[in-house]
Amino acid sequence: MLLTLSHSPFQTDLPALLRLAGQGDDLLLIQDGVLAGLKESAALDWLLAAPISVYALKEDIEARGLIGQISDKITLIGYTTFVMLTVKHTQHVAG
Repeated sequence: MLLTLSHSPFQTDLPALLRLAGQGDDLLLIQDGVLAGLKESAALDWLLAAPISVYALKEDIEARGLIGQISDKITLIGYTTFVMLTVKHTQHVAG
């Protein structure tokens, strides 16, 4: 399953979204959701504790001036990989 987070982790119940995730699922941080990947944040701790792969859209990080502030444990991707993730997963949950 592909989970996407497009809202700030401060405005979303991130733990509830992560409870839907299982082994082998992917989470993509987009729009204001990229804030969940900030170094040394509680949201990042939740993401890294989940049994999922976590990606962030590089263009959204750059648009918010956050390059260098995102954890290196988050894989930065472009739109091509975003499309590949949507093709890979038949189910999608947005948060």
